[in-house]
Amino acid sequence: MKRVYRFGGKEAEGNGQMRNLLGGKGANLAEMCTLGIPVPAGFTITTECCTEYYALGGGYTEELKHDVAEALKATEAIMGKKFGDPKNPLLVSCRSGARSSMPGMMDTILNIGLCSATIPGMIEKTQNPRFVYDAYRRLIMMYSDVVMEKAEGIEPEDGKAIRQQLDKMMEDLKEAKGYKSDTEITAEELKDLAERFKVRIKEVLGVEFPDTAEAQLWGSIGGVFKSWNGKRAIKYRQIEGIPDDWGTAVNVQSMVFGNMGDTSATGVAFSRNPANGDNKFYGEWLINAQGEDVVAGIRTPNPLNNATKSPQNAHLKSLEDAMPDVYKELDDIRMLLEKHFNDMQDIEFTIQEGKLWMLQCRIGKRTGLAALNMAMDMLEEGMIDEKTAVMRVSPAQLDEILHPILDPASEKKATSVAHGLPASPGGAVGTIVFTNADAVKAAAAKKKVILVREETSPEDVEGMRAAAGILTQKGGMTSHAALVARGWGKCCIVGCEDMKINLEKKEVSFKGCDKVFHEGDTFSLNGAKGAVYAEAIETMDASDNPRFVKFMAIADKFRKMGVRTNADNPEDTERALSFGAEGIGLFRIEHMFYGKNSETPLGKLRKMILSKTDDERRAALNELEPYIKASVKGTMKVMDGKPVTFRLLDPPLHEFVPQTEDKKNELAEELHISTRTSPIR
Repeated sequence: MKRVYRFGGKEAEGNGQMRNLLGGKGANLAEMCTLGIPVPAGFTITTECCTEYYALGGGYTEELKHDVAEALKATEAIMGKKFGDPKNPLLVSCRSGARSSMPGMMDTILNIGLCSATIPGMIEKTQNPRFVYDAYRRLIMMYSDVVMEKAEGIEPEDGKAIRQQLDKMMEDLKEAKGYKSDTEITAEELKDLAERFKVRIKEVLGVEFPDTAEAQLWGSIGGVFKSWNGKRAIKYRQIEGIPDDWGTAVNVQSMVFGNMGDTSATGVAFSRNPANGDNKFYGEWLINAQGEDVVAGIRTPNPLNNATKSPQNAHLKSLEDAMPDVYKELDDIRMLLEKHFNDMQDIEFTIQEGKLWMLQCRIGKRTGLAALNMAMDMLEEGMIDEKTAVMRVSPAQLDEILHPILDPASEKKATSVAHGLPASPGGAVGTIVFTNADAVKAAAAKKKVILVREETSPEDVEGMRAAAGILTQKGGMTSHAALVARGWGKCCIVGCEDMKINLEKKEVSFKGCDKVFHEGDTFSLNGAKGAVYAEAIETMDASDNPRFVKFMAIADKFRKMGVRTNADNPEDTERALSFGAEGIGLFRIEHMFYGKNSETPLGKLRKMILSKTDDERRAALNELEPYIKASVKGTMKVMDGKPVTFRLLDPPLHEFVPQTEDKKNELAEELHISTRTSPIR
């Protein structure tokens, strides 16, 4: 059993076909290495080791310890640094990697290896103490959250989690100093903050933060394995239908740093727009930051290029303008990856002092509309064939395409209260709630709600799934809320910076709007425009799309099953034919007695039901016959020779007579009968 696979230096022991063993991340890191793409060296611990870890009750075999030590030596040789060395330390990250993408559901720890023995050497080597202490405080925050709390099954009260407490300590420092951004905190302040973090961790969790590189590494590996069975990961697997026994791989990779100053940055990008499918390089980046800053929504990021700027970020500098040479290299890599995998890529990158490093590529999640447009575009470009194009759009995504959007005519009459980034299109209308639990509770009561949050975290996954739409104050197009919502085809607006939330009072206000909105008020979201309305807007069908019709015609070439519809009138029949129905499997005559234009035939039917004699019954049926004939003939005309199966008139009679006293009296008066002696009783 080979437990560890190495990659780096444009070579790899694995490849992109080994997803089941190396997970999606590990397989694609190996594949990028073999393509000659700059990837920081590291190694992948297989999914089989995750299963082995649980079988051992949370332990490691001696074989795994030996293999990790050997792989670490190989990584050190490629990167020219040594893990745990006081003078030239190698720092690593530890990331999960299941065979099926689970964005944000499992855990990552960065900057592993920073400790009292290595910090002086890192400062000497980089001549940048602020960077070193910024990296250290990030390690402490992530490690205490992932390894020391979540992995140990500790479930604190809301607002009392260790990460939330440490975040508040940092926010308090910024407020006291008048800082608007994390980057304004000085090296000495970060050093002091890190020491205070460690004191708080000991007070809250009862154990010391580990101060050796080796203890941090093995604690992180175990933390990632344990995150496979974390509450949020289990819930996400249930939603997505991912088997529990797959397990996760662990990717240990040399750190490269986007937080080393103004020549360093980090970002997330897509080879095409994941919201609508446009064939434009799309993404976001942050200068002097690490990857968690982009996906966590802590700072609103800059646009990747000028072609994809929106009104909300038009004032921010693009990577294309700030670092044109790096942008050109990144653009070439995205073209190479898309051509190699023949599909849209979701990529993560870091720029360290002007040098580009690729940290991840994977098949990108997309909305139903984007899936349709990408499939048709790639077919026309000759990238894929028709059969592949059909398989690129899942049944759930087809269903999503047919879901409502805001009616443009109704929306035109409304006035928006704010705009954010259009993270996931479609329309959503519902009453607002502010917590994950309230969204779940409302969905159980069959209520449509809009989940309003400052930003979402993986702990919000149940509420996000339950909500009709999601609105966040912070975050960009690659934030957690945006990624998860797009994967589910759920309307989502992020980065609505004019919004201010008061969680204690459960209310929200908007800059430039005098009114304050409370839980239970109705909002409407246009996820394609990023528009927020504080009123209910009518919705309409989104299926009138010529590309959808063309796609379904292509799908017809490969299907082996015929489909007939249930339809009972010409209008429904025309609609069914437009979706490809080949006949009517069941025409239920009694369905003409409820719904549109049903009042007159229903009256004739009731007259027949309440008849006292055969002659009265025949007379009533004769009055009813023209209505039945018109519906039948109209439907058959639309079907134009296609098969129709009729169910003859045999209605459950009690369903067609009134049930309340006032309606019974009304019908008796209309038919000139008594409620006491007639069958109405």
